Amino acid sequence: MRHFTRTIAIDWSGAKGSRHKGIAIAEARPGLPPRLVRPEHVWSRAEVAHWLASEAAKEPTLFGFDFSFAPPLIERGSYLPGEGVPTNARDFWAYVDGVADDVDFGAASFLEVAHRKHFYFGIADGVKADFVFFRQCDQRLNALGGRKTASAYDAIGAAQVAKASFSGMRLLHALDGTVAIWPMDDLREGHSAVVEIYTRIYILNAGLSGKKIRTTAELNVALASLGSHPVKLRKTPTDHQTDALVTAAGMLAHLAHPNAFDPPGLTPEIARAEGWTFGIV
Repeated sequence: MRHFTRTIAIDWSGAKGSRHKGIAIAEARPGLPPRLVRPEHVWSRAEVAHWLASEAAKEPTLFGFDFSFAPPLIERGSYLPGEGVPTNARDFWAYVDGVADDVDFGAASFLEVAHRKHFYFGIADGVKADFVFFRQCDQRLNALGGRKTASAYDAIGAAQVAKASFSGMRLLHALDGTVAIWPMDDLREGHSAVVEIYTRIYILNAGLSGKKIRTTAELNVALASLGSHPVKLRKTPTDHQTDALVTAAGMLAHLAHPNAFDPPGLTPEIARAEGWTFGIV
């Protein structure tokens, strides 16, 4: 599926509130350096949803979000064992959206109140390892040496992904039917799609071992390794911006991989229940 004319990476945020400095958006096109989209703007999550729907209609675009599109299910048979919740991602997005009542697609009420016992917020909850479960694509990334260490049930610390992921599931519910969401949906030639991304994959693909890129010089080294032109930025980028820029360029490069949308290990069952991270092959 090389029909996409551009890739857009969105560094997401699950923080409370209605405006989020942690959101950054970057676009990559063949033959051009990647660029930040409205770099001075402080985005709301709802604003991102409206912007994406508008941009998706303009040209076939591959959008990437850095959150888990679903919690693990294959390993345990339930997203929230003992709760009787849906067993496919699309219905679970609707369930999360129906339970959470936070502003701007927030999900704190889902994690901290409605289903508190399933999430690790600190030592008072017990042993963290008891909360750490992974999806099939995460396990494959671990096997490949990608060091996927965060779990959708881990809700503490800077590296946690729970808050971003569950707010993201509310976003996916809002986008459902507007744009294809891979791999839950089939891709259609000439149409836009949304995929899950993990920035570390593309940093590793660029030959860098560090988790964060914090300078323009480091950023351009990574971009060159990914076959991209260098960027010229007016200000020192934030790590959210470098994540978005590297990932947009990495997504564009990964489109040429013969198994980009047909990775080994992805089955229809996994696609419906857990999804897959674009870039894990």
